[in-house]
Amino acid sequence: MTAPAGSLLAAENLRKAYGPTMALDGAEFSIHPGEVVAVMGPSGSGKSTLLHCLAGIVTPDSGSIVYDGQELATMSDARRSALRRSEFGFVFQFGQLVPELTCVENVALPLRLNGTPRKQAERTALAWMERLEVDDLRKKRPGEVSGGQGQRVAVARSLVTSPRVVFADEPTGALDSLNGERVMELLTEAARSANAAVVLVTHEARVAAYSDREIVVRDGKSRDMERVI
Repeated sequence: MTAPAGSLLAAENLRKAYGPTMALDGAEFSIHPGEVVAVMGPSGSGKSTLLHCLAGIVTPDSGSIVYDGQELATMSDARRSALRRSEFGFVFQFGQLVPELTCVENVALPLRLNGTPRKQAERTALAWMERLEVDDLRKKRPGEVSGGQGQRVAVARSLVTSPRVVFADEPTGALDSLNGERVMELLTEAARSANAAVVLVTHEARVAAYSDREIVVRDGKSRDMERVI
């Protein structure tokens, strides 16, 4: 596969089946550095499967995924794991923070897993928490903060390694509209300032409105939608 000019991550003709169910049936995707692309579609359409394939978590049955000029399929498991620790960031619907750790320890965790000394990792974590307006929660544990605050902590964690791609799977799905709007504002602002690409899976038009472009997935097939200004 030859990735589209200037793209950081691109996929072509992806197919993935779970038993008799075809989750992806020829899906395609591309994203450039600093771009926010919303992947939309109804429940069960294949949008989360597409995200998991792009992130190297799930291996497609066929098709091609190119990241930074290299096929994911040709990378070793160790290389793909390293990508997920350092060059890819993740935000999930329910945050998935570690309840036993404080908020600053949660944000610093990706750096610690990469071998960064604790004090240095926590200094970097606090800088990101300040940008996400949650630095006052540094000593609290996830069970002591609100859903909106916890999701901002999760966004800080996704950005702490200065990833090149952030994968956000329904990042506002568990939040009310006000908290959801603020999380999206902070996520897209922080990612764009760092020139990170954001793959945003959502079924909500108000969330997709924060993207530069929309890709609709239906029955495992994708369609690039032109944004009407």
